[in-house]
Amino acid sequence: MLDVLAESRRGMRLPEIATAMELSRPTAYQRLLTLVEAGLVEQDQDMRYRLSMHACRLAAAALEQADLGTRVQPILEMLVARVQETASLAVLDRGVPCIVSRVESQSVLRAEQKIGTTMSLEGSASGRVLTAFADPATLERLKQNGEPLAAEALLEEAREQGYAVSSGYTHSGVVAIAAPIFDIHNKCLSTVSLVMPETRFDLETFREPLLEAARAITKMQQGAR
Repeated sequence: MLDVLAESRRGMRLPEIATAMELSRPTAYQRLLTLVEAGLVEQDQDMRYRLSMHACRLAAAALEQADLGTRVQPILEMLVARVQETASLAVLDRGVPCIVSRVESQSVLRAEQKIGTTMSLEGSASGRVLTAFADPATLERLKQNGEPLAAEALLEEAREQGYAVSSGYTHSGVVAIAAPIFDIHNKCLSTVSLVMPETRFDLETFREPLLEAARAITKMQQGAR
């Protein structure tokens, strides 16, 4: 029931909830009453049920205790060991990709991007992936933010291939390849990427290891249901 409420952009009335969960109204009401008494759900002025701010505090605590960056670190480390290039995890933060976890390669010549670095939606591989695989509501927010987006042809190519490549658009001489990660609601709000000097880029070498890492992280995310 919490999942159903979380997937709605606004509060839901009892009949809507009962229909979504294929429950009778009395059964749905009893479950809602339990959640209201627990402080996880509340009713707004229109008598719609919605998640309470207490649910937000629990979510924040869950992220702090088992943040995404920490949990995917072993996968990033295995990816780097396999391809010998730097791997990053980026999430959509305030409308732009932001690096939240990173494992550096041991190469002397490598691209330097610290945790917390933000990237372009239009020019970065992660930005193109996050745009290409955005759900309609997220895509609309990205458009309203005013940040330039990649051309539709590039986004369609990313959807078809399952990854995006950027070359020298934001950092001269640097190539990045990124793949989407899908959360428990099958939304793409994060990416895994490899970045390297242009002279070392070889699509056939890096594509499948990257896609395998993206699938592994997606499986970990969705396995929490």
